[in-house]
Amino acid sequence: MLIALIAKDKPGALQTRKDNRDSHLAYIDATGVVTQAGPLLDDAGEMCGSLVILDVTDMAAAQDWADNDPYAKAGLFDSVELIAWKKVIG
Repeated sequence: MLIALIAKDKPGALQTRKDNRDSHLAYIDATGVVTQAGPLLDDAGEMCGSLVILDVTDMAAAQDWADNDPYAKAGLFDSVELIAWKKVIG
C-alpha cells in the first residue's frame, strides 16, 4: 500500500530540521519502506516540510513509521497528513 506523508514544519524550525537531517536520512535507509522522498520548499527555496511516499502494509504501519521518524521525535512538524496514494506515472 502506498501512502503519501505530507508534513509541514513549525514556523522558524529550519535549524531543527538541519540538526536532525542525518538521523532522518538514516531512518529512511534503515526502514526500507520509503520509495520517494524530499523536502517541501518555501518561496525563498528553504526547506519547510516533507513529502515521503511509503510502501507499507497498511495505514497503521504508515502511522508507526511517521511517529518514529527522528524529525517527528524532534518536534519539527506543525502538521502531518497520511493519505493513501496510487502511482499512475513514473
